[in-house]
Amino acid sequence: MTTLVSDFILDRLTQWGIHRIYGFPGDGINGFLGALDRADGDPEFIQVRHEEMAAFMACGHAKFTGEVGVCLATSGPGAIHLLNGLYDAKLDHAPVVAIVGQQKRMSLGGGYQQEVDLNTLFKDVSAYVQVCMEPAQARHLVDRAVRIAQAERTVCTLIVPNDVQEEKAVPSPPREHGAVFSGIGYAPPRVMPPETELDRAAGILNEGEKVAMLVGQGALGAEDEVVETAEVLGAGVAKALLGRAVLPDDLPFVTGSIGLLGTRPSYELMSGCDTLLVVGSSFPYSEWLPKEGQARGVQIDIDPKLIGLRYPMEALLVGDATETLKELLPRLERKEDRSWRGQIEEWVEDWWRLMEDWALQDADPINPQRVMWELSKQLPDGAILAADSGSSTNWFARDLRLRKGMQASLSGTLASMGDAVPYAVAAKFAHPDRPVIAIVGDGSFQMNGMNELLTVAKYRERWSDQRLVFCVFNNQDLNQVTWEQRVLSGDPMYPATQRIPDFPAARYAELVGLHGVKVDRPDDLADA
Repeated sequence: MTTLVSDFILDRLTQWGIHRIYGFPGDGINGFLGALDRADGDPEFIQVRHEEMAAFMACGHAKFTGEVGVCLATSGPGAIHLLNGLYDAKLDHAPVVAIVGQQKRMSLGGGYQQEVDLNTLFKDVSAYVQVCMEPAQARHLVDRAVRIAQAERTVCTLIVPNDVQEEKAVPSPPREHGAVFSGIGYAPPRVMPPETELDRAAGILNEGEKVAMLVGQGALGAEDEVVETAEVLGAGVAKALLGRAVLPDDLPFVTGSIGLLGTRPSYELMSGCDTLLVVGSSFPYSEWLPKEGQARGVQIDIDPKLIGLRYPMEALLVGDATETLKELLPRLERKEDRSWRGQIEEWVEDWWRLMEDWALQDADPINPQRVMWELSKQLPDGAILAADSGSSTNWFARDLRLRKGMQASLSGTLASMGDAVPYAVAAKFAHPDRPVIAIVGDGSFQMNGMNELLTVAKYRERWSDQRLVFCVFNNQDLNQVTWEQRVLSGDPMYPATQRIPDFPAARYAELVGLHGVKVDRPDDLADA
């Protein structure tokens, strides 16, 4: 059988280690649909309910595996639907490749049905966007897209007209002027700051008496080094939301989340420190960091564009978090005075006592903090958690206690509603043997989450561990916006924009063949 361009592209992706594609069909990608059928399950195609969900799942796959996530959409409206999930990936530095169809080359420029200027559409969201206008391009376009996505932890987009998809593949371009001969493979470099900057950073940290640390998703994988650094420096460690899983919450010096959804200990840590060490975080809300001039600063980040962006730093360490901390640690002197650490641990202990008191307060019908407090005690080892954007994110950020070995993520920089369900589904495909929990508001669930329960029902039998839980907070209110109306603008809640239907999510789950539990008594939470 003749190999077509679409077959070649899919095979090239598998050679790059990509074995799953999230998408939704359409005639603009007919060539790929046929090729997927001929691929015999490698790569496998996961049919979602909406292209936006495909992009979110590709992002979730990247976040929970470190691999490149891939999504596929048809031309025109299908391509447009990808954008929100792709922006989520771009802003949170997740490697994703989007493949989209386009009308036949001869019709382009003719105002043809579903003809959209996809180059312009995807230009801002993509570090690399190209149209495959000729079969001999396919090889180097795939190679560059995957490599750039990996190297820059970003989004790349390939646009393939439907007539090109069905042309005969050209595995090796003709040996003539203008041909490009690309290859497969990428190994991330060992990025390290210069010795002089490491020495400068160590001097600042050694001179500090009250050191605060802030870690983000760039510190994932560097847990041991972060813990050792905090122990040597007698520091407390606050966590940006994307770094929730860097350190477990049962460590006595971990102050929890920072910022608007943060904790009192994190606020006290930043207010009282004289030295700040930021590792792998571009936490945007500078008003929650020390006042300018209060603290001397050291930052570690692998992206030089983000160094010194949120706070004036004296030592700017461009490098991988793990490797940089390993080089920095021998230069650090252990703080003999542990009074600052002792104060931090008291703040943390008091905070968790307060959180328990608040969680156990009565409410009608249920205090939302109680939900996360009870869930913390029930979380299985190795659980993966996905949080949505809304008031439920508050309880995820403050009340949920993560343990070592767990993963957690959310739409951090974009803060988009509707990410938790597709993240959770992608996590389950990537880790079918691990329990997964999505923390979702009723607004997000009604916006797009509930439809993906159909996807769960379709594919659930392939998962060896059936524990996939969608925890829906039902308050019939777009509550985070309601809160922001009050606090940020001084306005009362406006029912016309804020009230949403009281939808029976548990009954809907049962309708699609899943298990549904409605809880309206706090004493039933633990069993539920």
